[in-house]
Amino acid sequence: MSMQADRPGEGAILSVEDLTVVFDGFKAVDGLSLSVARDELRVIIGPNGAGKTTLLDMICGKTRPTSGRVMFQGRDLSRMAEHQIVRAGVGRKFQTPSVYEDLTVLENFEISLPREYGVMRSLRFRRTAAVRERIAAMAQQVFLAERLAEKAGRLSHGQKQWLEIGMLLMQEPRLLLLDEPVAGMSPREREQTAELLARIARGKSMVVIEHDMDFVKRIAHKVTVLHQGRLLSEGTVHEVQADPRVRDVYLGH
Repeated sequence: MSMQADRPGEGAILSVEDLTVVFDGFKAVDGLSLSVARDELRVIIGPNGAGKTTLLDMICGKTRPTSGRVMFQGRDLSRMAEHQIVRAGVGRKFQTPSVYEDLTVLENFEISLPREYGVMRSLRFRRTAAVRERIAAMAQQVFLAERLAEKAGRLSHGQKQWLEIGMLLMQEPRLLLLDEPVAGMSPREREQTAELLARIARGKSMVVIEHDMDFVKRIAHKVTVLHQGRLLSEGTVHEVQADPRVRDVYLGH
């Protein structure tokens, strides 16, 4: 488990520094600082309205902070457009799966490939062979190897979640942001997703928002608890569960 220093920026791939965002006078995130280490799987928990999704929105450029910085590999994401942040190596998955339901699983993977594959269009046969090999490996990783020819719309909710995670991984991000990845999944799909995220975390950093504490226990290297836009507690799963403040505002309800 990663126990990196909590000081923003020290040994971190992502450093959130005194981040604040105000909506109509309401501070959705209030002076928040935290850092995520390389190859760390960080889970963020907290009650509804704690600022969890707003934090991810600011990291990926969907929402601009009122003040503070979001540093990723030495670059300030808060000054960059969303597409620039994606190219810098940040991938974001929202709560609801966003896949092309009228296309096959294979086609969904193909259109998620990075732009550099476009230069190979004139070598169509060789490109297709290379791409299909890569897609086959990814489909195997996200439990969809037997579903490549199937329309994405026919997948279960959990399989659509896996497909979208696979599509993000095709872009080779260094940091993956996942918002409630197991919402609506069956118990077996949750188990498989825990296995999947554990494998992914061996080669990249992840920030996961999740409410299911059993799932959090299975995947988290470190847990951050937010409350009213501020950092309430941080540490291992056992440390935050033992924190009376966390029990009072979140786990007790």
